[in-house]
Amino acid sequence: MNSETVVSVLCGLAILVGVAGTIIPILPGSFLIGLSLVAWAIWGGAGTTGWVVFAVGMVFVLAGMAASAVLTGRKLRQHSIPSRSVVIGLAAGVACMFVIPVVGLFVGFAAGLLLSEFARTRNFGTATSTSWAALKATGLGMLVEFGLACLAASTWVIGLWVAAAT
Repeated sequence: MNSETVVSVLCGLAILVGVAGTIIPILPGSFLIGLSLVAWAIWGGAGTTGWVVFAVGMVFVLAGMAASAVLTGRKLRQHSIPSRSVVIGLAAGVACMFVIPVVGLFVGFAAGLLLSEFARTRNFGTATSTSWAALKATGLGMLVEFGLACLAASTWVIGLWVAAAT
């Protein structure tokens, strides 16, 4: 097995982890995809194809990161949800991840967000509606970033096929 093959396999695995990281916040996401694309362009032996794949893939990666931040941030501002509540939700999610296997991250995030909003608003109905809005906004941002990360990964796969054919 030559070095280009090893680089391609490692970059492919890193891209898979990056795509999963757009949904599972404890894994590196789009940033890892971008690093993998540039590593493949440099050391993957694909030449010009590698750099074209890097450029197109990075457009998808950057668009996903920006769309996720903009969509989520805009919805959170519309509902006057402070970033403190989201940070508390993330911390509770990470803590619950070790207590409840598989779904602890998501359960903990929702519970931490709800408790933080309840402490802020002192009204359970308001806390429920703002938490639900934050969960939908976060989910929408994750979904858009995941879709664009999948497009970046698909770009790499197509580039891999083109490089192998030439």
